[in-house]
Formats: sequence, C-alpha cells, structure tokens
Amino acid sequence: MKNKKVVVIAVLALVFLAAFLYDRISKNTRVPVITINKENGTNLLVDGKRYLIKGVCYMPIPVGKDYEYNFWGDSGKPWLLDGKLMKEMGVNTVRFYRPGKNPAEVRKVMDDLYKKFGIRVLMGHYLGFWDWPPPNYADTVFNEKVRGEILEMVNLYKDHPAVLMWILGNENNYSFDRNVQRWTTDELDKLDPEDQRKEKAKIYYSYINSLAKEIKKIDPKHPVVLGVGEVNSLEIAKEYAPDIDVVGMIAYRGPGFGNLFRQVQQKIDKPVVMIEWGADSYNAFRKEPDDESQAEFLKLQWQDIERNADPKSGVGNSLGGTLFEYSDEWWKGNENLPNTWHIQDTAAHWYNASYHYDADVKNRLNMNEEWWGVVKFSPKKGEGGNNERTPKLSYSVLKSIWTKKP
Repeated sequence: MKNKKVVVIAVLALVFLAAFLYDRISKNTRVPVITINKENGTNLLVDGKRYLIKGVCYMPIPVGKDYEYNFWGDSGKPWLLDGKLMKEMGVNTVRFYRPGKNPAEVRKVMDDLYKKFGIRVLMGHYLGFWDWPPPNYADTVFNEKVRGEILEMVNLYKDHPAVLMWILGNENNYSFDRNVQRWTTDELDKLDPEDQRKEKAKIYYSYINSLAKEIKKIDPKHPVVLGVGEVNSLEIAKEYAPDIDVVGMIAYRGPGFGNLFRQVQQKIDKPVVMIEWGADSYNAFRKEPDDESQAEFLKLQWQDIERNADPKSGVGNSLGGTLFEYSDEWWKGNENLPNTWHIQDTAAHWYNASYHYDADVKNRLNMNEEWWGVVKFSPKKGEGGNNERTPKLSYSVLKSIWTKKP
C-alpha cells in the first residue's frame, strides 16, 4: 500500500512537472494574441493583458562602423550583453528599423532577446526612404519592389513569438511635408506647392494602405503601424490609409510633447506609439557632455507619454514608446568619412530651440547626432570582444521609473 502511494505521488509530480515545462515552452514558442482595446482609453493587449511599450530603438553599431554593419551576425553577440542591461532597465520592447539580410541571424537575435530577457520586437521597414536616388512613391516599379520586400519580411517573421507590431516607414512623410528626399512627377510639378504636397500625401498614404491590407491578409495577428514624423498630413492619412492600426510618431518637441496626442486624436483618431523621442547628452553651449539635462528631458518626456496612456490624466491614446536610442552611434556626424568613426564627434548638426539647455549656442546648432544613447560605448573592448558599455544617468532615471512596481 505504501509503495502504491509513493508511485501515485511520483506520477502526480511528473504530471505537474510536465505541465509546468509545457507552459514555459509554449509561452516561448507560440504566437501571442495581440489586440488593441478601446473600452477604457486605448490599450495594447498581449494575451489579454495590458502592455505599455517601454522600449528603445536598437542598433548596436560598434565604434568604427556605420549603419551598414551587420550586427545581426556579430560573433560577439552584443544583444546578449545589451539584453541584460535592457532587462535591468525595465525595457520590454526594442524597435528594429529593418531586419538583417540573413533570416537565420535575425531569428537568433529575436530568440535570444525574447527567451532570455522577455523583450519583444517592433519590426520595421524604411520603404526605401534613405535610398539614393530618393524613392518615388508614384513609381509603380519601385513600389512593387518594396512591396515584395515587406511581404517577405512579414512571411519570414510573422510566426515568431517576439513580434509585437509591424512598422511601415519612418519619417517618409517628410518627403512631401518638408521636402526631404523630394520626389515628383511631371503631373505633380504642374501643381502649386500646397496642392502638390496634398497630392503626394494621397499617393503615399494610399500606397501605405495597400501594404497594410496585404499584410493583414497573410498576418491578421499583428497590428500595422504607420511611421510618421510629426502630425502635418495625418488628416490625409485618415482618409487614404484607414487600414493602419496605429500611428508611429516621431517627435522632438523638447521636455514634453505639448498637444501632440490631442492633435493625433483630432486628425486621425488612431492610437499612438512614440517610435522616436529623446534628447542628446552633449551640451553644445557649454561644449561638454551633459548627462543631467538628457536625463531630465527623458524623464519628463516619458511622464508625458505615460500620462496620455490614461484617459483620466491625458488623452488616453498612448501605447508607450521606444526612445531614441539605446546606444550612441559614432559614425553619424561624418557618415562619408570612415576615418572619423573612431572618435565621438562633438559638433552639432541641426537646431531645435525646444532643447533649451543649449539653445543659446551662437551658431544655432545644438543637436549632436552621436550622443543620443542612454548607454555610451568605449573604444576599449570588453565582454565578448564588444565595446565596453557604460549606462548614462538617463538609463538610471528611466530604470527607476520603468522597474517601479505599481
């Protein structure tokens, strides 16, 4: 009788262990249910639980390399080092601007970030915006080429459990809202500037909508995000891109975002994820690093994002955001001069008066492209042959907010 009891207990223990292991394995391999709920404000839900995106734009370019570097295949596996730091910081999401060229390498990075650190992925595609010559969204041949790349990306990674949402574009609307990477046709050139801007917006957002519809045919499980810079033409996107689910907003308005969340609600009435926001850590006025100002700005920016996630304190349409960026990039100041990529450039490259801590600089250039990370790199090599990482004050400030228990 005693032996029978031992056997029963052992069997039950094995059953419970098998159930536990199955639960752990299935959570790491199955595609979660991702939905957007609008019952009490707007919330992103992952398997029915509210998910506020606390993220970073992630592109760990080592010192001496530029954006073409294939970090996905780096033998030092920098994402393991960074994943640990991100998890400690409270990061739950990374934004990738584009996938790597080798699907096996991309899956390995996503596997490690998700399974080891619980970090999900916003996967994006530039839609060729920074190509040269500039992309022409009135060109059918170009559009079909990009369409093929996007559908391939979706087919390759739609069943990966780390994928949260797809992001289409970045600041591509600047090609008509600000004439950056300008494109046109003979017919468009006959219009006055404002009518030309509106017609281009219609062409571009119609193209985005066609992509969103095709994505949903092959992957109805993940929301589609429209990546835009600022709010200028969102009322046109509302009419011509109704099938997008979320506005992915890029905005640099200083320590807060003013009425941005209200503007998005009024112009297009879609939920907002801030896919780029932040502050640099170099003071162009004092000509020295300024971790304190960066940390204060990031704290205030995040508080604005979080406040607008709650309809009781704000608009209620914020889903969180991915700050720009995780780590400094030493190539951006002189992208065509590789011999300069081993030195962190202190020259500013554009001006934004909203960043008041160094807005009084005489030459009206105060935004330092190589200093936006919350983690700084050193040319010295450390673990795995990777550049040594040192978290800045801003890392610690956000960590204190993002890891604080409710």
